[in-house]
Amino acid sequence: MKVLDLRCAHDHGFEGWFASEEDAQSQISRDLVQCPVCGDHAVTRLPSAPRLNLSGATAREGSARPAQPAAAPETLQALYMKAVKQVLAQTEDVGDRFAEEARRMHYDEAPERGIRGSASAEEVQALAEEGIETFPLVVPDALKQTAH
Repeated sequence: MKVLDLRCAHDHGFEGWFASEEDAQSQISRDLVQCPVCGDHAVTRLPSAPRLNLSGATAREGSARPAQPAAAPETLQALYMKAVKQVLAQTEDVGDRFAEEARRMHYDEAPERGIRGSASAEEVQALAEEGIETFPLVVPDALKQTAH
């Protein structure tokens, strides 16, 4: 099993697991690999070094470890994906009825609950003018599809 570091054209980094180097090249060239964040098929392999696990090997005293960045882009992506999954799991999808449902809840015509859906820029502006706050949420294509 080969685990490769990949990146899409939108600079999202992720891992791909393949049976072999040839399998990875074949799948990438046939656009079978896509970014789990944005769904982009323009995927390239990043250079990576092999990792060696040597039993009993320990770091020498005084050897410095390289400083880790405060938050790697991959870490931020993973946290964002986790947050979006949580929002999707804990809200009701009302589709294009979002503005209507938000108003009904605001004016106590419907029970208050977490909802999500789509609204035009004009609808969002009208909701704001009525004192109804909304939050735009970008849902990655990978989360819009049914998992098998």
